[in-house]
Amino acid sequence: MFSHVMVGANDVAASKKFYDAVLGVIGVREGKADAKGRIFYRTKTGVFGISKPIDGKAATHANGGTIGFACDSPEKVKAFHDAGVANGGKSIEDPPGWREGDFGKLYLAYLRDPFGNKVCALHRG
Repeated sequence: MFSHVMVGANDVAASKKFYDAVLGVIGVREGKADAKGRIFYRTKTGVFGISKPIDGKAATHANGGTIGFACDSPEKVKAFHDAGVANGGKSIEDPPGWREGDFGKLYLAYLRDPFGNKVCALHRG
């Protein structure tokens, strides 16, 4: 359904450090910069990018928005969370763990990246 997701960052280097860490522990290779200084993480299932806003204004997070990253084990969800906290992110909501609801049994962890974007690591039980 989606081709890519892009988030804004006021300090691309700080965001790259955060996303290299959290995505690296779930098997995504280090982000690569393009000629415009944007960072892209490419996989078979899509592209995730970070960039300074093209309008020149400050980057802000999407209120109500969440970007979820699929993990193939609860251990990778926890590693994603821990890598994020160690690299400038902030743990939010409940601690990493199992939750049950309309979508079945999920192991989840939520973070804010260095610029307030809400990200989630998710493993379907």
